[in-house]
Amino acid sequence: MAPSIDNSKCVLVTGATSGIGRALALAIAALPSHPKVIGVGRRKDRLAGLKDAGIDAEEFDVNADRVKTKDFVEEMIQKYPEIDTLVLAAGVQREVHFKKEVDLDAIATELHVNYFSILAMISFFMPHFMTKSASGQPCLIAPVTSGLAYIPAPWIANYSASKAALHSLCSSLRVQLEDTKIGVIEISPPLVESELHDAEGTTEALSKFWMPLSEYTKETIEGFQRGDNVVCNGMAKNAYEQFEKPKEQMVSEMAKRAATHSK
Repeated sequence: MAPSIDNSKCVLVTGATSGIGRALALAIAALPSHPKVIGVGRRKDRLAGLKDAGIDAEEFDVNADRVKTKDFVEEMIQKYPEIDTLVLAAGVQREVHFKKEVDLDAIATELHVNYFSILAMISFFMPHFMTKSASGQPCLIAPVTSGLAYIPAPWIANYSASKAALHSLCSSLRVQLEDTKIGVIEISPPLVESELHDAEGTTEALSKFWMPLSEYTKETIEGFQRGDNVVCNGMAKNAYEQFEKPKEQMVSEMAKRAATHSK
């Protein structure tokens, strides 16, 4: 089990200007434990709405190179030294049709935003979290993956691939950090009410099947409070239990062996 979000003192949420990221930022800010919440996003017009809800708003586009990402992380640590929790919810989703012209730049951006930017941010925050852990303070890292990490979707294969890689990263981190006070919670949503699908014009069709954002947020916060290692809902939970849970022990043992060799 990971530390409960109820123990968090300062939570940084990326992707906080829309969708799941925004909903989680608002819900965490409303917890009885009253943690400070830092909402990170690239859309200035929406950052003002976060401030109105009592959230510290910070402008940053996660589709940045590693130098800019490192500079941003160092700025956040200096400005908010109490940061002990990351909720990494920024993401994009694009369809790819190989019978048509494939936009390789768009694919590179999708893979960067959905995986590498998260890997980079975790890496740059890790020394700060290790220091806090050594002092006895629990910390929490919570990337948002997807139920599509377990069942690839043919038209959004790159999205599925990036989320599958992030799922593997969560498993690896959990094993490597088991002797610390840094917990890892994988947030694995099903199809949820979101603007994520607007770019492809599929919002109206998918709205007939998606999980309402309010219902999803409530269930996810409950999993956060319990400290579940994997917080998944709806069809994502079914896919996780059917396809991933039986493999968890094997993956865990492999990660432990790899961690032992790397020491």
